[in-house]
Amino acid sequence: MLTRRQAITGTMTGMGLFLARTTVHAAPALAPVPLLMAHRGASALRPEHTLAAYARAIMDGADYIEPDLVPTRDGVLVARHESNITATTDVAAHPEFASRRRTLNIDGIQETGWFTTDFTLAELKTLRAKERLPTVRAHNTRYDGHFDILTFEEVIDFVAAEAAARGRVIGLIPEIKNSTHFHKLGHTPEDTFLRVIAAHEYTRTCPLEVQSFETANLRLLHGRVQAVNPQARLMFLMGERTQPVPDTLGSPDPLTFGDLMTADGLKRVRDYADVIGPSNTDIIPRDAAGAWLEPTTLIDDAHRAGLLVHSYTFRPENRFLPAQLRDASGDDARNPKGSIAEIRRMLDMGLDGFFTDDPAIGRMALRD
Repeated sequence: MLTRRQAITGTMTGMGLFLARTTVHAAPALAPVPLLMAHRGASALRPEHTLAAYARAIMDGADYIEPDLVPTRDGVLVARHESNITATTDVAAHPEFASRRRTLNIDGIQETGWFTTDFTLAELKTLRAKERLPTVRAHNTRYDGHFDILTFEEVIDFVAAEAAARGRVIGLIPEIKNSTHFHKLGHTPEDTFLRVIAAHEYTRTCPLEVQSFETANLRLLHGRVQAVNPQARLMFLMGERTQPVPDTLGSPDPLTFGDLMTADGLKRVRDYADVIGPSNTDIIPRDAAGAWLEPTTLIDDAHRAGLLVHSYTFRPENRFLPAQLRDASGDDARNPKGSIAEIRRMLDMGLDGFFTDDPAIGRMALRD
């Protein structure tokens, strides 16, 4: 029997690929080519959310580039994985900002550090990015201090320039982070996001998929994003099954992500999203030692509900791989062979797309 990858008879790239996949809600498992998303850029090879990470991801063949978006004090959306910038910038080395270190409650979790919402864009531009995982990805620390904090608009311009230079369309898959939290602070990231994408020709026409771990802002964006870019899709990201959906905390109808991974829950998600983004371990769980267990039916259940499935995140180091695929070279060693095997197993289960920290390895996994 042919695997899903072997059954692919042609290669579709750029806009043709995107158009083909936006029309397959009835039977998304039959979509022709799974999509490759660069998780915060090529973050296994360069510090995340930097021009270097995005450039490397594009060079290595990513279909989509992911900027996570958080607001500054003056309401500008910048590309950081979260508002707490302690681990990803050199802010701790700036004595002029020492007094801004504080503790915030974000979606029910206490965090201490420095937060983008306490800085203007001009102040953030005095900081430099650094590697988030310096012990695992020590090779990336040589780029610490080389790059500043990017605005969403700078990311759009960069991707548009790369697309023009390379003669291929490159998609954007931005995530609007912690919407409920930011609204409590007086920000309206969805409105800002809509203004930005409407102001740029590239984001009015390129492949665009908007992500969130929350339901309320996806409902708010549903239809409004497509009014700017008719091809756009919305993705509901899914945390751990027992984890509460942030915008339902304290509501009359609190939900966990597991509630929305059921057949009935997935039908509810289809009301406001086109895609789900579960973790890889919600597709194939692991035991306490990190070994693969029996797969779930999540991909098939989502397809029956008319949803595509784009999972996160494939990482090439042994410590992130299922135990069955690790080699003897050490926890922090890169293991491309194991990573390719992990990706291919899930592709053969019908996965429609995936996030990876190393798009070059992802591209190898997509080849027969």
